[in-house]
Amino acid sequence: MQLEITGHHLEVTDSMSAYIREKADRLKRHFDQVMNIHFILEVEKQQHKAEATLHVSGNHIFANAHSNDMYAAIDALIDKLDRQIVKHKEKVKDHHRQEASQLADVATATD
Repeated sequence: MQLEITGHHLEVTDSMSAYIREKADRLKRHFDQVMNIHFILEVEKQQHKAEATLHVSGNHIFANAHSNDMYAAIDALIDKLDRQIVKHKEKVKDHHRQEASQLADVATATD
């Protein structure tokens, strides 16, 4: 997995970069086919903004989050990405085999 971290109107410190890398490892727990993630950290007036584009096989996932604290914005962003990855994984998973086995179970239960 490749991570790109960019800062707009903000210098990305080593501690921010390490924090993002630590949190991004959580995303691999659900879906190990993540190819690369591009994080953009930005400060607009007093609002901290974090956004990310995640490239997985056959799809792009985007999320953004705002907060008064950059670390809180990163946490919210990772939570959003985590939910979207789980949703994407469910879409990709083949449900037909599961449905067929459930129908067989129902048929044997009624006999």
